[in-house]
Amino acid sequence: MITPLDIENKKFSKKTFNGYDPEEVDIFLDDLTKDYENLYRQSTESKKSVEDLETKLEHYKQIETAMQGTLLMAQNAAEEAKNNAKKEAEQIIKDAERRAKESTVDIDSEIKAKKKELDELKKQFDVYKAKMESLLISQLELIKDINEDK
Repeated sequence: MITPLDIENKKFSKKTFNGYDPEEVDIFLDDLTKDYENLYRQSTESKKSVEDLETKLEHYKQIETAMQGTLLMAQNAAEEAKNNAKKEAEQIIKDAERRAKESTVDIDSEIKAKKKELDELKKQFDVYKAKMESLLISQLELIKDINEDK
């Protein structure tokens, strides 16, 4: 392949009348044309290859941007799900505490009602006991009276 230095240093042999040999010049120009065509084709192919690579690079950059967006959305969704789960857990705990307090109040009310019922039963028992005692005393008096009469 002819280099730029070869072209610069090329010397043609001179023929008569101080001119160059046309055949030698034509051969050199043919070689130069072939090399230049090869270089031009390679340059064109290289440019096309660079354009293709730049297109692919842009495509991959778009994919990267899309993936980053998707990742960000996934992170946001995960954070939102985490926050929602935390809020739901807090609400469940609050509801459980409220139900526990209500149950405690209900149980306290039931205990008071049962104590009142017990007190009422004790009073009834005391009344019944007093009546029985009175009945027994009156029966004892009757028996004493019957024994005295005999």
